Amino acid sequence: MEKECTCFKRSRLKSEQSFENEEEAFETATVMAKEMTRDFCKNHAFSVVKEGNNFLILLMS
Repeated sequence: MEKECTCFKRSRLKSEQSFENEEEAFETATVMAKEMTRDFCKNHAFSVVKEGNNFLILLMS
């Protein structure tokens, strides 16, 4: 998670996780971004981008 909004800080989600492979990391990040967009305060949307060997969930306005 690039920037942690208040809703993220209150959630059960972890900002950093490790995975065995890239596919698993991307799938988890995508599911998290969709869940956050659906369940959080509705002021933001979230998207996933790859940066180097990492997938980041970005906060969109």
